[in-house]
Amino acid sequence: MRSLRARLFVVWLLSLAAACAVGWLLLQLYREGLTAQTARAAAGIAQACDRLADGYAFYATGWAGPAGGVADARLRHDLTALTQVALSASRGVEGGVWQQGQGSLAYAYPTYAGTGPKTDLPAAERPRIAAVNEQAAAQERPASAQYAVSGETLLLHACPLRGPVPELTGWTMTRVIATPGLDRLRLGLGVLFALVLGIAAWLTWLVLTWTRHVQRIAAALAGSDGGTLPLLAPTGEAELDHIVDALNLASRRVAEARLQADAMAARMAHSERLAALGRVAAGVAHEFRNPIAAMRLRAENALAGDPARRGAALETILAQIARLDRLIGELLAMTQRRAPQPEQIDLPALLEAAAADHRDDTVALTVTAAPVAMRLDPALLRRALDALLENARRHAGPGGRIALAAQRTAAGVRITVADSGPGIPPDLRAALFEPFVTGRAEGTGLGLAIARELVEAQGGRLWLEAPGGAPGEGAVFAMEFACRPS
Repeated sequence: MRSLRARLFVVWLLSLAAACAVGWLLLQLYREGLTAQTARAAAGIAQACDRLADGYAFYATGWAGPAGGVADARLRHDLTALTQVALSASRGVEGGVWQQGQGSLAYAYPTYAGTGPKTDLPAAERPRIAAVNEQAAAQERPASAQYAVSGETLLLHACPLRGPVPELTGWTMTRVIATPGLDRLRLGLGVLFALVLGIAAWLTWLVLTWTRHVQRIAAALAGSDGGTLPLLAPTGEAELDHIVDALNLASRRVAEARLQADAMAARMAHSERLAALGRVAAGVAHEFRNPIAAMRLRAENALAGDPARRGAALETILAQIARLDRLIGELLAMTQRRAPQPEQIDLPALLEAAAADHRDDTVALTVTAAPVAMRLDPALLRRALDALLENARRHAGPGGRIALAAQRTAAGVRITVADSGPGIPPDLRAALFEPFVTGRAEGTGLGLAIARELVEAQGGRLWLEAPGGAPGEGAVFAMEFACRPS
């Protein structure tokens, strides 16, 4: 989780989880409050019904019952008055007296908040009132019932009335209104949900803004040439602008350092050219001086000697002239690089042809090459292989071994030339590919330098992979061409 987007998404998830937890707690608190309110209301109507039963018991003491039965108007008036007195202390409670088969004998709602007293039994609740009274009469003990009706809870309680009138019960009823609290709860949950959506929108805007700024900075940096850094415009974000200021400062310092480095590189290149020219001049002078000295000596001997000595001297002079011509040809090969002319080649066939020119009875030369067809300049590649194979033959010596191999790599093709000679002395390894660096008195030191020039002219590279030196392990030279096999 390393990206800013993922971290902010986790923050939003935590905010959502916290909002859900708070909403759940609010809902539980509301339910617990409603439950407690309902329980208090149930206890209140039960107490009111008990007071109604106690009042009726006092009223029926020593009474034999109504002379005209339950239809007696005076009885109904007394029961209504009794209910009015019993419920006057219970706010929001209505009730009455009920007889099975006859229905309501009395009804009162002394704390009714409307205009004028309420004297009519609620018609909508009549079936529920009848049911709870029938239950209390049948069981001869108090009975309760609870109903959820359109945003409120309807509570009913009935208790038997002991007296001369049979199957008489008193009942009480109240309503617990849930709508006000539920509306407030809904409002709170809506505000909480809106806050979560606001946080999500703000985090989304923040992520998009930062992503856009970071992408613009990345695009500007990616579009630079690698040697310089672009000057970045401020983003308006304080934290990002600190980074932008640091990058702009680094850009200016890099530009100054590049100017200094270019100047120093120019001076070093000039010095290197002078040093290389000095080394080449010294090598050429040394290589030319020896043949010239030998020819002078032979010429002086020829002038002072007999005809036989003149012939031998002329042969020596011609050999030294051939040596000088070969040296000049090698120098020209180094200084006059021909543009490569790539064409489709069969690499195993080319390696086998190059090995055939260097095989003899004194050295065992093997070729191992994977089937590869590619585009290279066959003449330049052949000249480089000739230089490496000739160098391997000289160092392997009679009875030695040379292994020429080619294989595919992830970058292209790799060709190696390994011999069983004594290896490369440590003092020659660092400057092995420089002109006139050689460990043989008769060598010119140009073969490996020319081979490297020919390989690099085709976009490849040549290096000493293993210097050797252990018994039976000679030097290993490798060249690699960074091109795809065709």
